Amino acid sequence: MTQDQTAIHSAVEQMTYAFMAGDITRVMRSYEPGAAVMFEPQSPVSDEDQLHAMFTAMSAMKPAFTYSGHEVYVSGDTGLHIAPWDMVATGPEGEEITQSGLSVAVFRRQEDGSWKMVLDNPHGAFLMSEAK
Repeated sequence: MTQDQTAIHSAVEQMTYAFMAGDITRVMRSYEPGAAVMFEPQSPVSDEDQLHAMFTAMSAMKPAFTYSGHEVYVSGDTGLHIAPWDMVATGPEGEEITQSGLSVAVFRRQEDGSWKMVLDNPHGAFLMSEAK
């Protein structure tokens, strides 16, 4: 991987670890202001307070994420990260919750050289399942 690809991959891993640890402040720093996150298919959320509340609620379920691979592409100051994921969490009644999906995230290089997400869609495979 190139240096930029490695930096984007690292940004994804750092955000994932922060989310699993419940460090929502650090999670929020992974995004540009105004970034859109699709917590549900076809439902982008960009409001910072709403994003913070949704990440906090999801983090309370103690999710554990694994990725089965990463593809990272960079063109200039734009990056694309694609990764299949699996998650196990604990629901409010103590029940095990399992989910999986395809994460598709668009990154933009910042003035300091770091990369932040502008679009984050963990349900990138949604259209494929709808077409069946």
